[in-house]
Amino acid sequence: MLGLWKTWKALDAKGIMGINRRNADYVLKYNKRSLYPIVDDKILTKQRALEAGIHVPEMYGIIETEKQIEGLDRIIGGRNDFVIKPAQGAGGDGILVIADRFEGRYKTVSGRIISHEEIEQQLSTILSGLYSLGGHRDRALIEYRVTPDPIFKSISYEGVPDIRIIVLMGYPVMAMLRLPTRQSNGKANLHQGAIGVGVDLATGITLGGTWLNNKIIRHPDTGNAVDGVQLPDWDGFMRLAAGCYELCGLGYIGVDMVLDQDKGPLILELNARPGLNIQIANNCGLTLRTQAVEAHLETLRKAAVTETPEQRVRFAQEVFGHVKPRD
Repeated sequence: MLGLWKTWKALDAKGIMGINRRNADYVLKYNKRSLYPIVDDKILTKQRALEAGIHVPEMYGIIETEKQIEGLDRIIGGRNDFVIKPAQGAGGDGILVIADRFEGRYKTVSGRIISHEEIEQQLSTILSGLYSLGGHRDRALIEYRVTPDPIFKSISYEGVPDIRIIVLMGYPVMAMLRLPTRQSNGKANLHQGAIGVGVDLATGITLGGTWLNNKIIRHPDTGNAVDGVQLPDWDGFMRLAAGCYELCGLGYIGVDMVLDQDKGPLILELNARPGLNIQIANNCGLTLRTQAVEAHLETLRKAAVTETPEQRVRFAQEVFGHVKPRD
C-alpha cells in the first residue's frame, strides 16, 4: 500500500492527470451537458464548423432511415472513394473507408473487396445504434475520403494519420500525432493498436511515441523513426484547435484533425472526454499545463482582458513549446 502511495505521489508531482481528476476538475467543470450533442454527433459538429467557415471533409449525404439506404447510389454518384461513419460513433468503430471500385464491387482501404449489399448492411447496422454512444438509434454520414499528405508515407501504415490537440478554454495544452499500424487495421485509434506520437506545440516537430502503452521511437511496420518529423502548416492546426472553443462552447476538448494533401488541415471531430494516453506520447503530464492556463485566465480576468484565438496560440507556444525530444 505504501508503494502505491509513493507511486501516486511521484506521478502527481510530474503533473500526470488521472481519469478522476480529468472528469472532476475539467470535464465536469468546463463542459456543460447541454452542449454535448454538438460534439457527440459528427453531423452537428460538421454543420457548426461549416457555418463558422472552418474546413472539414465534404459531406456527400446523410442516411437517417432504412428507406433512405436505397438512395446510396445517388449520394455516392460516380465517386470511387468515400467514407461512411456513424454520426454518434466513438473510437473509430463502425467506420467504413472505401478506397476504390473493382469489377462492380468496392475495395476498402485495407484491400478487402466488398459488395454493394454489404455496404447497405453496414448502413443498417449503424442506424440500429450498434456503434453509437449509449446504443441509441443513429444516423450515417457519407463524406469525402481524406488523402494523407505524402509526409506520412514513411511513418504510417495505410489509413489516415490524425492529429489530436487538447484544448482548455481555447488554449492548446498538448498535441499528439496518431499513426495507423497493421495491428490497428489502418485506423488511427490507440486502443486498437495505433501509435501516439508527441508533438511540440511551438514547432510542430514530432517527439517520441507510445505503442500499446510502451515508449517507442520507430514505427513497427515501416521501421522508420517517428520522432523529428516536421508537420506542415503547424500554426494552421493550432489556430484551428484554438478556434474550436468558440465553435462548440465546451471548455475542455480534444480536437481531432487531419492533413489532406490537397485541402490542407481539416477538422474531423471534437471529443468532450479526450483520453489521457497523450501524456505518455509527450512524456509529460497534463495537469501542470492546465493549471498554468487556469492561472493565466485568472490574471486576465482580474485585468478584464480576453484573448483572441491567435493570442491563445501564442501563449501556448511560448509556455508549453520547444520541448526537447527525449533520449
